[in-house]
Amino acid sequence: MSSVDRSPLIRAPQWQLYLKLIAVAFFWGGTFIAGRHLAPDVPPHLAAIGRFGIAAILLVILVVRKHAGWVWISPSQLLYTAIMGFTGICIYNLFFLGALNYIEAGRSALFVSLSPVMTVVAAAIIFKEKLSKLNYFGVLLAFLGTIIVVSRGQFSSLLDGAFGQGEAMMSGAVCCWVIYTLCIRKVAPLSAQLTTTYAILWGLLFLLVSAIPQLESWQAIHISTMNWLAMLYLGALGTVLAFVWYAQGIEQIGASRTVIFNNLVPCFAVILSFFLLKETVTWAMLLGGIFCFAGVILTNKKAKSGSTVQHQQE
Repeated sequence: MSSVDRSPLIRAPQWQLYLKLIAVAFFWGGTFIAGRHLAPDVPPHLAAIGRFGIAAILLVILVVRKHAGWVWISPSQLLYTAIMGFTGICIYNLFFLGALNYIEAGRSALFVSLSPVMTVVAAAIIFKEKLSKLNYFGVLLAFLGTIIVVSRGQFSSLLDGAFGQGEAMMSGAVCCWVIYTLCIRKVAPLSAQLTTTYAILWGLLFLLVSAIPQLESWQAIHISTMNWLAMLYLGALGTVLAFVWYAQGIEQIGASRTVIFNNLVPCFAVILSFFLLKETVTWAMLLGGIFCFAGVILTNKKAKSGSTVQHQQE
């Protein structure tokens, strides 16, 4: 068995990293389609266990093959990866898959636009990062975009139930993802692959324990071939590749510059929903998405050198 991974970070050319992060956004956009397909037939808890069970098997095989054995990490890294597993894996996916029972895949994906804004604000509070006036304007602009999306352009409807159970679940999912992203910064110098592997193993453990009361009711559930393919997509592409590349982005260019690519997720999800699920793209989705995208860019507008230096110090 190997000891704690202390291999130096190998930095790929930046253009390759950007392509990876765009691919991450595309894969995550596709998870909304796969999740929407699973929602009517597979309970959220079971779907999440299927997704991360597949991902855990693949990641463990990759780690063992790469390091010729298992790699143990430090107690503090165990703690932070456990927090990541509980929030970004267990709770996030229960909210995410549960929300797809109530709202359209394309509309739920637009909530992802809020996660970069919340991440930057949380980093300012927790890590004492200063925001400029332009950054704060971006926060307000993205918040306005989210309100437009949630209300479907009818602001008065916010008081008449437009913000329902699905929207509440997606809001909770966004908060969980912010915590997950910030914790990645605390496990350095652990590699992206090991960080993701441990977080997913923790998350799978939490999902299995919390699923115990439901096991008996799952015995009658039949999982079709298409549902298995959807979970395979979620596990292999939406988790293994996407989560590892996302962690690589935070390692190399910092959380603020990486998380901005999350704003491409709704764009891909809406496009895929239109072509694959025949969902309607409303003017509120378009306008709200534009406002969120512009707000995220302004919120994350920082000097490249400052962001890089700060990340290296952490």
